[in-house]
Amino acid sequence: MAGRIAVIGSCMIDLVTYVARMPAAGETLVAPRFEMGFGGKGANQAIACARLGSAVTMIAKVGDDEFGANTLRNFAAEGIDARFVARVGGVSSGVAPIFVEPDGQNRILIVPGANEHLLPADIDQAGEALEGCALILLQLEVPLETVYHAIAWGARHGVPVLLNPAPAHPALDLARIREARFFVPNQSELNLLTGMPTENAESAERAARTLLAGGLENVVVTLGGEGALWVSGGETRLIPPVLVTPVDTTGAGDAFIGSFAHHYVQSGDIDTALLAASRYAAQSITARGTQRSFPSAAAFAAFCAGLAASRPPC
Repeated sequence: MAGRIAVIGSCMIDLVTYVARMPAAGETLVAPRFEMGFGGKGANQAIACARLGSAVTMIAKVGDDEFGANTLRNFAAEGIDARFVARVGGVSSGVAPIFVEPDGQNRILIVPGANEHLLPADIDQAGEALEGCALILLQLEVPLETVYHAIAWGARHGVPVLLNPAPAHPALDLARIREARFFVPNQSELNLLTGMPTENAESAERAARTLLAGGLENVVVTLGGEGALWVSGGETRLIPPVLVTPVDTTGAGDAFIGSFAHHYVQSGDIDTALLAASRYAAQSITARGTQRSFPSAAAFAAFCAGLAASRPPC
């Protein structure tokens, strides 16, 4: 392990309904399948990092309900340091009702619950543990002031920060996040934050460059089936997609970020980390669920070996 990763973010319980189609207004349909699992963008990214072999510290809040207790047990089972995951009395854990269509596309609602109680003071209380980390991961399912505080903390203490602006928040102050080393939105998040078209790699690059002009160092845009785009300084790199048959795309963005974080901390090389992230996200969408679809290091190695074996000879 080249360094510990800290994840400051959300914990949710995913309530996943698989549907033949979404109902119209006022319509009731029978859905073929329901599953419940662990989620939340912060927890998802932490699990992906840990499954690949990174040492992970999680900083979060959960409710004093059974969902909260189960979340703590899940972190323990995955080998994640959850000393800084606190339970909030009288508050429910966060939940995320998710609706998955036959083509794997999903629609998600979020009920933040205890996640709204993760405060800047919680970052300071975990300061000693954070100082020993190689990278901090952040998302936007916790209060914005906590996100801003964590980015500023990382800048003061020399710990690089990756911010995943998800779900996109129109009130996000770009001036207060420019000290993040990596900014990783998807196309819709980039569109909301810049007000610019992002429907393809070319338009996404133009939008990303407006963020670089505002002071950000590296912008990585996930493009779904088109791969990912890294824009930094005078260079742009398109990471090609890995073609698979999608079963459930829920959590693919978190799989991408967790894998990128793990491989970047291991290698220090952005290109290497982005290629691995694209492959890991692709493998994750070939199975149902969110965290349960994230492969172990051994399963991921086998997947990559299969990709290499399937390439035609030069």
